[in-house]
Amino acid sequence: MTQRSPTAAESRATPMNSAQAEQASPPPLFARVLGHAFHDLPAAVRRLHESHTRRVHHGTIEVTRGAGWLSRLIAWLTALPPAGKHALSVVIEVEGQQERWTRRMGAHAMPSRLWAHDDELREQLGPVQFRYRLSVHAGRLRWHVQGVRVLGVLPLPVRWFDAVRAEEFDADGRYRFDVSAALPLAGLLVHYRGALDVADAGDDATRLNTPMG
Repeated sequence: MTQRSPTAAESRATPMNSAQAEQASPPPLFARVLGHAFHDLPAAVRRLHESHTRRVHHGTIEVTRGAGWLSRLIAWLTALPPAGKHALSVVIEVEGQQERWTRRMGAHAMPSRLWAHDDELREQLGPVQFRYRLSVHAGRLRWHVQGVRVLGVLPLPVRWFDAVRAEEFDADGRYRFDVSAALPLAGLLVHYRGALDVADAGDDATRLNTPMG
């Protein structure tokens, strides 16, 4: 039996390189949720959210925690970070249409899973699932709580979360974040803020350059 010679078209065919694979992939998670507003983000914030593959970022974080017993209990259930100043690493892994974030402050890990549902972002943090509406205002990415469920079945009144604030922004060309959460009766749960170096993402240096469809 003789072996068929490749055609000219087959001879010219080459495997898809990483840049082509990036272009062939769907838009990253935050770009899908924000749509065209994704391009209104400052460069450092967009860089954190635009990759399709695993990446690791390093920085610093300063954490203030509530002192009441109920505040401490809720913080324990949701793996909120301990008080103090810490070195911070954030590992972001893309798993299909979802992202898995693992934030590490010393020996403490704060994992969560994020995905899109319609035009909302959803996050599973321990036994609690959050629904967020994202917006971009004056160069800042803001997370607005739209709903909360415990164990996937028990809805909590969204008004309880009026004092939850989360922002991402660019200061001096560096990615920064500021998050605070307080609840009725419990008072302050946590306030943390800090910065990440996003120019070198460790496992991934690719960027999203194509316009949104």
